[in-house]
Amino acid sequence: MEEGSQNSEQLFEDDGNELEMEGNDIDIDSNGLDIEGNCLDIESNGLQDDCDGMLEIDDNHESNGDDATAVSIENGISQGKNYPLPVVGMEFESYDDAYNYYNCYAKELGFAIRVKSSWTKRNSKEKRGAVLCCNCEGFKTIKEANSRRKETRTGCLAMIRLRLVESNRWRVDEVKLEHNHRFDHERAQNCKSHKKMDSVAKRKVEPTVDVEVRTIKLYRTSTADPVGYGNLNSLEGEISETVDRSKRLKLNKGDSQIIYDFFSRIQLTSPNFVYLIDLNDEGCLRNVFWIDSRSRAAYGYFGDVVAVDTTCLSNKYEIPLVAFVGVNHHGQSILLGCGLLADDTFESYVWLFRAWLTCMSGRSPQTIITDHCRAMQSAISEVLPRAHHRLHLSHVMQSLFENLGELQESDVFQMILNRTVYETVKVDEFEMGWDDMIRRFGLADHAWLCTLHEERERWAPVYQKDTYFAGMCTFENGEFRSSFFDGFVHKQTSLKEFFGKYELLVQEERKTEAINDLESRDSSPLLKTRCFYELQLSKLYTNEIFRRFQDEVVMMPCFSITQVHANGPVITYMIKEHEAEGDRSNIKNFEVMHDKAGTEIRCICSCFNFNGYLCRHCLCVLHYNGVEEIPFQYILSRWRKDFKRLYIPELGSNNIDISNPVQWFDHLHRRAMQVVEEGMISQDHYTVAWQAFKESLNKVRLVADKHV
Repeated sequence: MEEGSQNSEQLFEDDGNELEMEGNDIDIDSNGLDIEGNCLDIESNGLQDDCDGMLEIDDNHESNGDDATAVSIENGISQGKNYPLPVVGMEFESYDDAYNYYNCYAKELGFAIRVKSSWTKRNSKEKRGAVLCCNCEGFKTIKEANSRRKETRTGCLAMIRLRLVESNRWRVDEVKLEHNHRFDHERAQNCKSHKKMDSVAKRKVEPTVDVEVRTIKLYRTSTADPVGYGNLNSLEGEISETVDRSKRLKLNKGDSQIIYDFFSRIQLTSPNFVYLIDLNDEGCLRNVFWIDSRSRAAYGYFGDVVAVDTTCLSNKYEIPLVAFVGVNHHGQSILLGCGLLADDTFESYVWLFRAWLTCMSGRSPQTIITDHCRAMQSAISEVLPRAHHRLHLSHVMQSLFENLGELQESDVFQMILNRTVYETVKVDEFEMGWDDMIRRFGLADHAWLCTLHEERERWAPVYQKDTYFAGMCTFENGEFRSSFFDGFVHKQTSLKEFFGKYELLVQEERKTEAINDLESRDSSPLLKTRCFYELQLSKLYTNEIFRRFQDEVVMMPCFSITQVHANGPVITYMIKEHEAEGDRSNIKNFEVMHDKAGTEIRCICSCFNFNGYLCRHCLCVLHYNGVEEIPFQYILSRWRKDFKRLYIPELGSNNIDISNPVQWFDHLHRRAMQVVEEGMISQDHYTVAWQAFKESLNKVRLVADKHV
């Protein structure tokens, strides 16, 4: 451990001109952002002198320069005028620069910091990483609690984690921004970290980024721009033929106006709708990303597993569409953002993932699933290093058959391949089956197959047992629930057709979710057994997820249960199961480990990680041991029908600086939106909510009248 180095009827008028978008790799430069200006323009022409890789906000409003703080749209975190919010991906030349930056940022906001932990290289004093936290982190020890010193620790979780990377620079790889206490500038000034601040720390320390990281600028939407950088109409066929067409988005005549009209229309009805554009050096449109408020909010509930659908881009569709897709509490695909890319290069994917991560407050998913693409794989390693990157198994299998010529017509080959990939439960079984297949069909010199085998840990189910998939892949027949636009977008679908269908499709998806919510809440599923586990989850899970779990319950009767090993409270059981009813010759063995003390259980089939509920093998062992209910840790809130989901972007802590009007707006807006969401449940809810709004407005006006 080390000390640190040196609102009429419209209740809330939208005058949020000081709202600011939090982003990934961002620097906030400013006095505010007009709600209508949620167009982020991302350029890639190198690093600029005044904002190395950071997000700057250009505001056309006049300013008196007195604004001291700004507020993030996403999480309501106050931010100083001079120092950017810490975000994953920031880099510094040295540890001292990183420490001084966070210390300066903290001092400006009104809290102090300390080094929670640090680590060095083995057999060396060279520092390799550190965690800098708010000094209100943790709680007093028993010994300290008996002292007369005032309690200042509140268990605050705000922190940044730093690590030394290959480029010999210090990178922020984890950030928590929310504090659970008020900021106190006076007390913070007297804390150790600020007292020790030297002249170096007092200057503005700017984080830097790699050369691949593009400058992200926040602009107002403009319909005309003499230079051409902000004018979408300048991005079509009239552009000089000297411009390299491979470096810009392939648009037909009128497409840029279609994009602009679509974004403008959506912003009028959804102020938190965000779109980002990437321009090349000649000012031509290269990449586009957009996401609406609902999707950003849904990510907070269902952002654990995300699939990136690049079908349109990789198959050279008329529109180079890329979609971020998640799965909701009904097992239904939901949209978490869309992009249009000029190409499928590393640079384009880096831009896309950074843009997407910016809109998600820098929160990375646990698992991200993609096609087999080297450029995308490298981009994910760069932008989302903490996510488990896995490949679409169905796409891998499809590519495998396409690359094996005549063998794809062989029923024997298909049977052996499917058995090896889908039915093996242990790594050695998979490897033996794979080697046997290679020898039997003479594929030892097949280069593509060898490369695929080298990456087996990203796609073979037997290697994915510790990866959480939230039911997005069944791993039984390669079925994948990751396509949102399937059946709506075809190879010749034009951009005009796509945007014409887009809103209807999104509305249909959300209507389906609402109907499913209603059905799950107001109906009781038909039980098929007398098992108490089935009854338990029928009261908790949505209908679709319960039906999937019910299939496991129905198959619970197993051939036998045998205890094979015991190590204290941890007991290993062997479950013998018939592959087909009545077939006693083909039996599969499944190992289940049960920790009676910790009420933990795990099966080698890894159904819980794959699907998000326990398998029949675990249920058998629990029943065998007299456990009457499924342990709470195996009942996920993401599947529950009684869990309240408020689809507005999370704006963060409820700790409000009473001297900051911007925070008043954010807090009131967030609470009002909660009433709006509840008021949409039924006509009765709407009537009550509307009456409450009118009463509240009258009371507020009475206060205003007293000051007249």
